Amino acid sequence: MFTLLQAQGANGGGNMLLWLIIIFVIMWLLMIRPQQKQAKKEKAFRESLKKGDRVSFGGGIYGKVHEVADHTVDIEISNGVVVTVEKSMVQPVAENAPEKKK
Repeated sequence: MFTLLQAQGANGGGNMLLWLIIIFVIMWLLMIRPQQKQAKKEKAFRESLKKGDRVSFGGGIYGKVHEVADHTVDIEISNGVVVTVEKSMVQPVAENAPEKKK
């Protein structure tokens, strides 16, 4: 019995390990790597926020950055209406987002 297990381990174990490595590499290329790229892009956006940038947050509320602090951003959503939100909730405005009507 022991020799049978040894024979299977010697022949099939290497192939199984190779397939596991291949599956891990494919998963990394298809899922983890794009996620890391997106996280870096979002972090760079939040670090580059400055007064006057147009942003959105909280389910589609648009506004302009009024002031940037370490962990929060003050956003003017209407004339004289400024709200403070967590930096992690701020998103860039999409290309086809509606402009504010005057």
